[in-house]
Amino acid sequence: MTSIAIVGAGPRMGLAIARTFGSQGYDVALISRNREKLDALVGGLATEGVTAAAFPADVLDHDALTQALKDAADRFGGIDVLEYSPLAIESTVLATPAESDPSHIQDQIEFQLYGAMAATRAVLPAMREAGTGTLLYTTGAGSLDPLPVVGNINAAAAALRNWVVNLHKELDGTGIQAAHVAIDVALGGTSLDPTLKVATAEDIAPVYWELHTTKRDQGEIVVRG
Repeated sequence: MTSIAIVGAGPRMGLAIARTFGSQGYDVALISRNREKLDALVGGLATEGVTAAAFPADVLDHDALTQALKDAADRFGGIDVLEYSPLAIESTVLATPAESDPSHIQDQIEFQLYGAMAATRAVLPAMREAGTGTLLYTTGAGSLDPLPVVGNINAAAAALRNWVVNLHKELDGTGIQAAHVAIDVALGGTSLDPTLKVATAEDIAPVYWELHTTKRDQGEIVVRG
């Protein structure tokens, strides 16, 4: 049996990834803070023939996140793919580099990098034992080419990117793929950067399947539409 755990699952990118893997017969574990929203996603996926289950947890609560991933592994007989892409832009204080207080960046480091590290520690031992697995992490393209208005978010995203690319190198030859996906498009036409091309989550989701299946040697993909 094959399964994917999506941390930060929401109605756009997370749902599109769930559909992509679910259409290939994968069971889907959906993890985010809001059970009501997760249950709605699970119900929608069920109507499409995708087996999914909700495991509420906050990525800032590492114990809860670890337990959610353990529960998902117990439910589906293991986790073959981890995808990490939590988003809380509406509740985030935005700060340019010159305006940033250390706390502005620390908050984002805890949300983006430390949460990803906790999720990885929860699933990697079983992947090492099996000699196979896939770890995928998503940021905006500001992790590579930062935008001043979101300077604090970009700084943390760059830290996550660096860690993931290094993890890819560390895991070389183990059968486990780790890769960073930088999304350099405006999803649904909403973006702080008006120069970005517009794309849908459904346009981007196949990239994750390719990294899991045919592009396992790549540690990073930048999606530019």
